Amino acid sequence: MKLIAFCLTAFVALPACAQSLMSAEEFDAYTRGKTLYYGNGAEPYGAEIYLPDRRVRWSFLDGECKDGAWYEDSGLICFTYDDRPDPQCWSFELGSGGLIARFENDPAVTPLYEATESTEELLCLGPKIGV
Repeated sequence: MKLIAFCLTAFVALPACAQSLMSAEEFDAYTRGKTLYYGNGAEPYGAEIYLPDRRVRWSFLDGECKDGAWYEDSGLICFTYDDRPDPQCWSFELGSGGLIARFENDPAVTPLYEATESTEELLCLGPKIGV
């Protein structure tokens, strides 16, 4: 966690270094097979595993994971998840330190920054069961 926090603070000024928006092909080539951790300012936000066939697994780093998929729509990368079928559309840019993601459903939301890449699996404890 300390590594993630350190990396996040180093990338706060990335928008000035950002390139143009990534196409679906560029996004797929950059993310496929990776687990990327994202931060919001200096705070860890979550992580996503980018699987084959544009499938994903998201976690807010709380032990719960959500499976979903992504697709391109009007130049944006949109995600749907098994428990949330309404699309969440993002614009992605590749800055000098990694991805910069802006939530286009609500542009007032603070952008997310790629903090680090990992080869480790996300901690997914499974669905909540019980009373």
